[in-house]
Amino acid sequence: MKIVGIYSFSGGREIIEAQFAVELREVERVIAAIDSEKHKTKTSREKTMPGRKLYSPRALNKAFKAKFEELEWHTYRIACEYPTEYYVGDYRLDNSFSGAFREMDFVKNRVGVEVQFGKYAFMVYNVCAKMTIFHKLGVIDVGIEVVPVKEFADEMSTGVSYFEQFVWDLEQRGVSDIDIPVLVLGINHR
Repeated sequence: MKIVGIYSFSGGREIIEAQFAVELREVERVIAAIDSEKHKTKTSREKTMPGRKLYSPRALNKAFKAKFEELEWHTYRIACEYPTEYYVGDYRLDNSFSGAFREMDFVKNRVGVEVQFGKYAFMVYNVCAKMTIFHKLGVIDVGIEVVPVKEFADEMSTGVSYFEQFVWDLEQRGVSDIDIPVLVLGINHR
């Protein structure tokens, strides 16, 4: 796979290149090492493209996980203890929330990486909420978000978001004082 788009959110590119160059090179190596064609394994059942072979986000995620783990990047998970003091009346939390957690795909040396082949809301959540939360908890200083460009997303199931859309929205949103530096990498299958 190949990086074909680079977007610096809140100074992400500049800070990561200056202070986390080793980690950035590892992320670039992981991306380059994945043969996307091995993961074009999903047969579409969608009305708009029945029977068409598509890239499997699940298979791609497994490949990223294996490559990152080879370089000693690790998933970082925190348990969520939800507040209950905001309930009204006699409502109480049931046991269905036990085991709730938040997770960063990969963390190493205070760099958090999220690989996202999902819906648009997940990309926004990763950069504008999750990375900020993990920063506040003292886990990461900067983030890298790896997402497909439109050409690649078009070869997956419908609804997968893409780099161009994400960058446009971040540009329109602007940077808030709670945002952390994030480098958004747009990748393509070729």
